[in-house]
Amino acid sequence: MKILMVAIPNHHFFQWVNQLKDSGYDVYWFDVTDGGNKVERIDWVHQIKGWKLRYDFPLRHFLKNKLPRIYEGVQFYNERKTATVFKKLINEIKPDSVHCFEMRLAGFPILEVMVQNPNIKFIYSSWGSDIYFYKELGVQEVQFKQFLSRVDYLITDCKRDYEIVKEKGFKNAFLGAYIGNGGLAIEEKYIQAINERNVLIIKGYEDGVGKALKIIEAIELLPLKLVQKLEIIIYSTDIVVKERVENSRFFESLKVKIFIRGQFISNADLLQLMGKSLIHIANSISDGMPNVLLEAMGMGAFPIQSNPGKVSGEVITHGVNGFLIENPLDSKEIANWIEKALENIELRENAQKYNVDFVNDNYNRKRLKQEIVQLYKDILP
Repeated sequence: MKILMVAIPNHHFFQWVNQLKDSGYDVYWFDVTDGGNKVERIDWVHQIKGWKLRYDFPLRHFLKNKLPRIYEGVQFYNERKTATVFKKLINEIKPDSVHCFEMRLAGFPILEVMVQNPNIKFIYSSWGSDIYFYKELGVQEVQFKQFLSRVDYLITDCKRDYEIVKEKGFKNAFLGAYIGNGGLAIEEKYIQAINERNVLIIKGYEDGVGKALKIIEAIELLPLKLVQKLEIIIYSTDIVVKERVENSRFFESLKVKIFIRGQFISNADLLQLMGKSLIHIANSISDGMPNVLLEAMGMGAFPIQSNPGKVSGEVITHGVNGFLIENPLDSKEIANWIEKALENIELRENAQKYNVDFVNDNYNRKRLKQEIVQLYKDILP
């Protein structure tokens, strides 16, 4: 079976596709952005890269940086069209199915080709805010429905998004809700007991959707004695959040470590940090099922998580195994949940046992592997 996957270079995509290694499938990856070199971690996949430029001429980067308008004019003729290249690939590879990850960046550029080839099975995996926040992301209603009308098989990362597309008229096959990276490999040896944990860990996105500044404001509302013995770690941190923390008098007396967004931190290292964290906090106005939420729960960190479209409520029962932020713009609400979580050791202890078992039962990578392999078998005769 030939599967042609279409995606941007992304950690979650690489994790998903590696679930198919040694499955017997002939897997191709069309890097829709043509970004970077061959990816060694999926070196068993046929990787289609280097397709965009007709000529990588000398001084191209100089022209791009110093004379951007001239560069744009040159690139209009120098860059191959995505749809043209993809159409040629379809004719050469003759895939049994095309699997697209994410709608705007990977789906729209190939849509016209997929419409022209109705006999090829088209699988679409929605990611993050793809479906829930599509209007705010600049996708018009007609585009959204046109894309869904061509999709034969849908995979979402949460139950919420399937309900949304059903309301929009999607009637084709739903293959299920699967975590975007194909499952978690939890490092159990790094899961520390409650009394050994001393870290408060925060996701630092502040990008229009992510609202980490509200978490910073919330911490500043807490009694200093409640947090001054903790280490505060902020990862995937946008510059505005870093600057806000560095200019805060409240944070001056706290032990803070910041990892800038884009600064490399391996998934194994992040899991290890979560395994010694009392609380994991993430806050946004839109998301799918957050991978980091599930990773934090699997490593025993008590989750305080925003709940856009009730998606986090699919795995968190408020006040039982975590706290749900109902208003991500209300720093007082967030401060209240942080204070309650820090003061209630019994709640965190019970939640840790429940969450570690829950993630292992429902998102274990080894268990999901066979299900994911079978998905592709089921869609073809």
